[in-house]
Amino acid sequence: MTTLIATAPIRPNGASRLVAPALLIPITIISLVGFVAPVANLLVLSFQKAEGTGALLGGFSLDTWSAVLTDRFYLDLVVNSVTTSLLITVLTLFASYPIALYLHRARGLRRTVLLVFVISPLLLSAVVRTYGWIAILSEQGLINRLIVATGLWSPIRLVFNLQGVVIGLTEILMPYMILALLAGFGRLDPRAEEAAATLGASPFTVFRRVILPLSLPGIALGCLLCFVLAISAFITPKLLGGGRVFLLATEIYDQAIVSLNWPVAATLSGVILLLFGAALVAYTRLLARIA
Repeated sequence: MTTLIATAPIRPNGASRLVAPALLIPITIISLVGFVAPVANLLVLSFQKAEGTGALLGGFSLDTWSAVLTDRFYLDLVVNSVTTSLLITVLTLFASYPIALYLHRARGLRRTVLLVFVISPLLLSAVVRTYGWIAILSEQGLINRLIVATGLWSPIRLVFNLQGVVIGLTEILMPYMILALLAGFGRLDPRAEEAAATLGASPFTVFRRVILPLSLPGIALGCLLCFVLAISAFITPKLLGGGRVFLLATEIYDQAIVSLNWPVAATLSGVILLLFGAALVAYTRLLARIA
């Protein structure tokens, strides 16, 4: 004969309920000191005025925001930065998707070796990788040497212009895109692909109707990450652009360090934060649709 013994649910005492908030204290302090406080300081600076010497006049004024949002140069700067970042994001997605899909399906030692190859570029500084691209894309670099060797075209200018910035940032951001895609490929079920093929679907139809829809969350995550990194990149546009490519990050540097106009630099930083927020809202809405 079986006897059932009813047990009362275990309720956490007062000390146990304080454990979770206590564990959040360190990361909260780090976030406040390392992120919230600097951002708040930038916002305060954006509402101040500065003299030609860089001295801040204090007070509260909307003049800097009004000047930035109505100046044709800054409006074109924002548009160019957004379009360039979107182009880099799309190119990174097209270059990374086949690699990520192949890596997802690889097994054993081959998967491990390929994953090491994907992650290894992250072990190098962006400065080192950018200088490597300068050597490859220069007039005497590898690509132009191959072009001259074929005898079909004359050397192409691929450095110190927008083309070089796009090429360099696309390669630099590929590891981030691949890792994001791999995180999203967890929804892929080989049985769904096998079922579609059994029902007569062609490989392209299987990709379009099964693989691509299931990988949309990973695509959205990778595009969000690469867009944010591309629009805030400074080292690569500064070096590969050679001072001829004007983007938000390089203009912020020039205003803060060269012109000593901190309010304008802070205002442009606020514009980037607004673009980050818009990208995050778009990402959230896209996830809500494909979920």
